[in-house]
Amino acid sequence: MKKIKEIAIYGKGGIGKSTTTSNISAALSDAGYNVMQIGCDPKSDSTNTLTGGKSIPTVLESLRKGRGALKIEDVIFEGFNGIHCIEAGGPEPGVGCAGRGIITAVEFLKQQNVFEEYSPDVVLYDVLGDVVCGGFAMPIREGVADQVYTVSSADFMAIYAANNLFKGIKKYSTGGGALFSGLIANSITFSAQKDILEDFVKKTESTIAGFVPRSLAVTQAELSGKTTIEANPDSDQAKVYKKLANDIYKNKNEYVPSPLESDQLKDWAESWSDKLIELKKQEEGDFKI
Repeated sequence: MKKIKEIAIYGKGGIGKSTTTSNISAALSDAGYNVMQIGCDPKSDSTNTLTGGKSIPTVLESLRKGRGALKIEDVIFEGFNGIHCIEAGGPEPGVGCAGRGIITAVEFLKQQNVFEEYSPDVVLYDVLGDVVCGGFAMPIREGVADQVYTVSSADFMAIYAANNLFKGIKKYSTGGGALFSGLIANSITFSAQKDILEDFVKKTESTIAGFVPRSLAVTQAELSGKTTIEANPDSDQAKVYKKLANDIYKNKNEYVPSPLESDQLKDWAESWSDKLIELKKQEEGDFKI
């Protein structure tokens, strides 16, 4: 069996990790790679823009229905440009652990020899990163993924989630867990936002994989149930995603970041708050908090 490049992309809810992951998948597929995307978020909407805005049956949902032996084709659907789309799914409301869907889905896919049968060049796991525990840590803890990325804006809670991810990677790295390969800076509009994230990765001895600006092209594409790569392939935003996808696929940088302790992160954030207040005074009208 050929070597498959398996990548886990984390990020707090609402930060744009699914948008980013799906556009990376679309860009890699457009470049000629055989791509599989596995949604590991209980919302089960990771692949929506790859399937024309439609939701697909999840692995957990299909297993719960229990109609005979579950087949591979019951949970794998063809999306844009032949991308293989899978959603792990979540538990019934009020029952069970949300992260359990990831564990169940990955175990099922391995049992069914999905990777051997579909032979993808790259598998992308889109993982909720608000909490790095239980099932959500599986791609790291079990070494399911070769590389881990996180999507983050310059907002504190997104950075807080990224720092927690770094703690998880550091904890599991001694036991063969996946290593970190870069932070994807998303929704970057102002130079100060870029400066904040560059300072954060410097403090945590990590790296930035790429900067993705905020763009109405993304909003327009998603409203039509598509990725930017599909809806507007010649746009500047599509070019950003294509470069990011190419850089990620070729990136061999794998390491253990140095997360900040809670007090250190708080002090660091407060220092930037003070800097932004001064910046606002200097550039009143050009920068808004």
